[in-house]
Amino acid sequence: MAACRLLTRDSAAQLLSNIDTVLTDCDGVLWQGTEALPGAAKTIAKLREMGKRIFFVTNNSTKSRLSYVEKLKNLGFEANEEEVYGTAYIAALYLKNIAKVTGKVYMVGNKEMAKELDLQGISYTGVGPDPIEGTVTDWKTLPLDPEVTTVLVGFDEHLSYMKMIKAASYLSNENVQFVATNTDERLPVGNGRVIPGTGCILAAVHTAADRDPVILGKPSKFMFEVIKERHDLDPNRTMMIGDKLTTDIMLGHNCGLTTLLVLSGVTSLEEARQMQASNSIEHQKCVPHYYLNNMGELGDIL
Repeated sequence: MAACRLLTRDSAAQLLSNIDTVLTDCDGVLWQGTEALPGAAKTIAKLREMGKRIFFVTNNSTKSRLSYVEKLKNLGFEANEEEVYGTAYIAALYLKNIAKVTGKVYMVGNKEMAKELDLQGISYTGVGPDPIEGTVTDWKTLPLDPEVTTVLVGFDEHLSYMKMIKAASYLSNENVQFVATNTDERLPVGNGRVIPGTGCILAAVHTAADRDPVILGKPSKFMFEVIKERHDLDPNRTMMIGDKLTTDIMLGHNCGLTTLLVLSGVTSLEEARQMQASNSIEHQKCVPHYYLNNMGELGDIL
């Protein structure tokens, strides 16, 4: 059972001596919106100096791998494409190699997800605005693309009632696959503003379709298994750093990783303690081994 201990200088030295690879979330850990969080870039640089392999692992589907590399570099982080694993990329890999999609994907998603599908040679439709028109009488006879064999749901700033109708209608065919990038309810932006995340969009499609999707993002093991296979990771010598208990920390538990919670994003220490005090097995999976206030503090004690 994880202890949710404050990571101290002494415990950090002992911990890092047994860690070869660090997986880190991005939103709420390395940056908030368009601003790097204080000390985060220096911490990543220091971990590299110590010989640790770094992978950036994010549920946010609004950027392709190349776009994430660009953002990382602009915010002062060293990074290359092979170190970045976002759900836009992971979804494209899954559709090509696991789902083995034929025909088209109807995507409730965005242009960055489309870029990753393009790179995998997957045909798709649905990207961009699709405003509602007509009445129920018109919607009942709405034409559907017969080539669609899969529905993929990610972050879509153009979500509309029309898109919900189309997605649910495609999914009324049990042979159409249902895949989603992640279930995060909101983006960690702070400043008293709430930006609904993919989980809200998925909830609408899931409710209308009355079907359960295959979910690829954290805490699903799929993302870690891809990285593990490609880079020969040893779970016993890998640490996951994140700000969300039900995704980052649970992923670590599911994959046998050491976990470090940072309190700079969506989770408070009180919430972690509540999980720790719970008798629920699912809640215990969300308890981190260690915690710090932010990523900068990790660099300070290394």
